[in-house]
Amino acid sequence: MKDIGQSTMMEPVIQADALRKAFGAFTAVDGISFSVRRGECFGILGPNGAGKTSTIRMIYGFSPLSGGSLHVLGQDVTNRKQLRRVKYRIGVCQQDNNLDPELSILQNLEVFASYFDVPRPEATARALELLKFIALENRRDTPIPELSGGLMRRVVLARALINEPDLLILDEPTTGLDPQSRHQIWERLEGLRARGISILLTTHYMEEASRLCDRLIIMDHGKILVEGRPQDLIREHAGRDIIEVSEPGEELRTFLRERNLRYDDLGHRLLIYCDERDQLYREVSGRYCRDGCTLRTATLEDVFLKLTGRELRE
Repeated sequence: MKDIGQSTMMEPVIQADALRKAFGAFTAVDGISFSVRRGECFGILGPNGAGKTSTIRMIYGFSPLSGGSLHVLGQDVTNRKQLRRVKYRIGVCQQDNNLDPELSILQNLEVFASYFDVPRPEATARALELLKFIALENRRDTPIPELSGGLMRRVVLARALINEPDLLILDEPTTGLDPQSRHQIWERLEGLRARGISILLTTHYMEEASRLCDRLIIMDHGKILVEGRPQDLIREHAGRDIIEVSEPGEELRTFLRERNLRYDDLGHRLLIYCDERDQLYREVSGRYCRDGCTLRTATLEDVFLKLTGRELRE
């Protein structure tokens, strides 16, 4: 794989301005603007229906824009000729494992390389290098139906890298995987980021976003709610720590209102966002915790739920 870490190009790999996507009367992406810097991992988070997939489909040219402007790797994706250049320089790892079941792992990679006009000897060399990268060099001749879900996701990732892309787009790359497989994918992605490859990631896993993303946006109803580094967003919206109180009494609610403290009232449970963990925890646990009180570190998931709500989505 090529190393693009020494690139002197300064333009963002993605620049979206007032980007819109509408399906009839329904607006899936509602005038969002953001940029992705060269060499970073940038995340797009949001609940179902937030507009994540609609956004990335416009980025890799699958879906036309309804409004605004979008430049990827310096090219205007609304221009057919420039979009073709973009497609040669990006790798896309979609949610589905759409590998050819009648081909082996190695053959899947070789055939996909041919779509980018990679000569067969070079395609084989790249495929073997990628199989080593994903730790499947000893399974090169294995038919796809014999692979587990985790192994298939690794092959899909390798396939997305066969054209040595400048930008790797990952749409929920670890959904449905067991913890061991998920961590293996994370390790491979961290290796790619260390090489300087730009990564655009959508995910429902907050731990995944916190571990991999340099910056991220959280979307809901087609709009961007916040943008920033994961730890900055946690400090700004959830504080350093959270006190969870089970079955809280009204006297605790009164105490929190009088102190003007940040909290979420879930009825049977209170989440108190705090920075002065020791003093506040001692006071709350000593005076108000009759049925259970827990102190824990705030996470990106707390930010996500605070901003997007806790109701189930279709």
